[in-house]
Amino acid sequence: MSGGMSGGMSGGMVEDLEELVVCESFSSDLAAVARSAEVVAAMGARYLGAPPEKLVIDGVTHLRWAFGSPKVLLLGHHDTVWPMGSLATHPWSVVDGVARGPGVFDMKAGLVQTFHALAGLDSLDGITVLVTGDEEVGSVTSSPLIQDTARGLAAAFVMEASADGGALKTARKGTALYTVNVHGKAAHAGLEPEKGANAGIELAHQILAISAIGAGATTVTPTLLSGGSAANTVPASASVAVDVRVAEVLEQERVDAAMRALRSVVPGTRLEILGGANRPPLEAAMSAPLFAVAQELAAGLGLKPLRSASVGGASDGNFTAGVGCPTLDGLGAVGGGAHADHEHVILAEMPGRTALLRALINAVR
Repeated sequence: MSGGMSGGMSGGMVEDLEELVVCESFSSDLAAVARSAEVVAAMGARYLGAPPEKLVIDGVTHLRWAFGSPKVLLLGHHDTVWPMGSLATHPWSVVDGVARGPGVFDMKAGLVQTFHALAGLDSLDGITVLVTGDEEVGSVTSSPLIQDTARGLAAAFVMEASADGGALKTARKGTALYTVNVHGKAAHAGLEPEKGANAGIELAHQILAISAIGAGATTVTPTLLSGGSAANTVPASASVAVDVRVAEVLEQERVDAAMRALRSVVPGTRLEILGGANRPPLEAAMSAPLFAVAQELAAGLGLKPLRSASVGGASDGNFTAGVGCPTLDGLGAVGGGAHADHEHVILAEMPGRTALLRALINAVR
């Protein structure tokens, strides 16, 4: 490590962060995720005084600690978007109080802050910690686990990285993913095109219809397109992927109904609609009371005033809010560049965020 370090860092925080970052954990490499889980489990055991329950679902390794009667959930993930070998091009470093490396901001610093916050409590009673291994690929195996763990609790604190400038994430759009497949009939494009049913033309009609479903804060975006088999053949098949982002549950339901109501226009073609909601929205009402508490606690700790942000990206906090658990997100690292070359964490902010999390836990349990 090189460069100046800001004072006030809790003992071992930087070393702990380095230990997590240098253990690469690309979501799609299940062996790497399993190795990362071992490192996270050992670190958590050091600070919490107990090993986690290891939950392997379809090959993906998740970790859960539970103490006493569940009341508060601390939620995070240890997988990253960075392919194996990224350390060679994006090595761990600390320069002038800024830490860099794959996954440092999203969200390994949040895990370090979690463990250090809990280590400073007089008791862990009522606390559950869940660290999942597939958040970056849609939480396919962990979403039922998250929902079951959060249901009925007083609060969920999501240790995802903060928004710009350290703002907490008080609202997140819900997501849905669809694939619209068009089935038509092939024919020679030069000799007898009239005998075909052109899936490409039908897809064009559907793309226009789909794009019109969006309204206001709701975005319905046709994305990945494919179709046809040869330049001289009427396409017998075509498809489009559709990305949906909504701020409210009612909008998610409206869009789903509209997608499933699509009907073919070109004679001889038929539609197949696949997919649906992935994450429910984290509505601002689910976080407002907790954010008010956080603002008061931050002032008492001498931290700069907290700001809130509504973001389009989803997280596992969407799942906790979706089952009715009050949820506050973005309590993790302050920095920037998630998923990007300039991913970084401002180390001087970590102690204050850790103290805030500790105070929040004590306030709600």
